[in-house]
Amino acid sequence: MEQRNVTVTLPVDVLRAARHKAVDRGVSLSRFVADVLTMAVSEDSNYDAAMKRQRALMREGLALGFKGKVPWTRDELHAR
Repeated sequence: MEQRNVTVTLPVDVLRAARHKAVDRGVSLSRFVADVLTMAVSEDSNYDAAMKRQRALMREGLALGFKGKVPWTRDELHAR
């Protein structure tokens, strides 16, 4: 995979915390930032795919075994 260098400006306290996190994980700051961004992009992609699957299910509906005909009436459901 092709990689490119970028310049990122961060608040000092965020940069310090990110460096500590990278050290805790035993990776460089560059690798840590790349991993975090990769995970964020992947989560968005996974969310979008799940949303598309759910919308397709809603359009199709679920097979409840009634074949389009409900075997009860509204009155039967609300009878006390």
